[in-house]
Amino acid sequence: MRKTGHRVRITAQLIEAATGAHLWADHFDGLFEEVFELQDQVAVSAAGVIEPTLQASEVRRSSARQTRDLTAYDFYLRALAKFPWMRKEQLLEALDLFGWAIARDPRYGAALAWAAICHHRLCEDGWAEDPEVSRRKALGLAEEALALADGDPVVLANAAYVLGTSGEDINTAMALVDRCVSLNPSYARGWYVSGMLRVRAGQYDAAIEQLAMSLRLDPRGYLAIPRFHLGLAHFFSRRFDQAAELLALSTHEFAGLPHAYRALASCYAHMGRLVEARTVVERLRVVTPNVIPSFLPYPNRDQRELFLSGLRLAMGEQT
Repeated sequence: MRKTGHRVRITAQLIEAATGAHLWADHFDGLFEEVFELQDQVAVSAAGVIEPTLQASEVRRSSARQTRDLTAYDFYLRALAKFPWMRKEQLLEALDLFGWAIARDPRYGAALAWAAICHHRLCEDGWAEDPEVSRRKALGLAEEALALADGDPVVLANAAYVLGTSGEDINTAMALVDRCVSLNPSYARGWYVSGMLRVRAGQYDAAIEQLAMSLRLDPRGYLAIPRFHLGLAHFFSRRFDQAAELLALSTHEFAGLPHAYRALASCYAHMGRLVEARTVVERLRVVTPNVIPSFLPYPNRDQRELFLSGLRLAMGEQT
């Protein structure tokens, strides 16, 4: 801690004791009279880094076990081991594992909520044989998880994600995720889901703030998806330069994310960078034959029009 005049800076580092590995560092500035608030910020930020690190350690330990007599929690961790499931095969494997966890414990709320996410992803990524069936399964599992464990931040975040993107009541979904982050302010995924839902609701400045909080709490986690939604927030705000930078980065980090390619192509087209836009469309066709998605999770007509008009222009169509 350093003090100059009425201002104070707290610098914190998180080091793994067993290996000496540097996990996280940050600094916090404020007035000396606000020192207790600064201490709270340090605690929340450190806890946010510790939580995904602990889960990753548990995943590695569970994945190393070869016995067939696994508990529901073992199945649950095995399903999360390859998150965010960049390929259809990984997603289906995770869905099977969550199903086995639920078979052992039908009241396993977190497993039910993650299974809902899997079904939603099948629909959203264009991998579902019947998108409407997958959508209904996702909604049913999310509601079942909430009925069993609505005080669990993992359940609240994932149920809010599914209900806010596959359902129709965005306000209820935002209320659920608000409760999630109030219960656990250090939960990076909770802030990510909150920011993602704010993008859909057209609350772009709030979305940017909350997605940035997610990235700050989990700087060692998988960053492509939060950056993609940050890019969307700038895209829908028509800040195309900032959007293009973030969307391009997300396509490099997650080469299997169709929506990132679509958004980037649309963004380039609106910027008049048509050659680059068409190059992105060709990269998209390697990931999926469906350049125009069958499912577009943006309820606002202006959002859909901006997104699709740019995408069609990138495909060489007249708008």
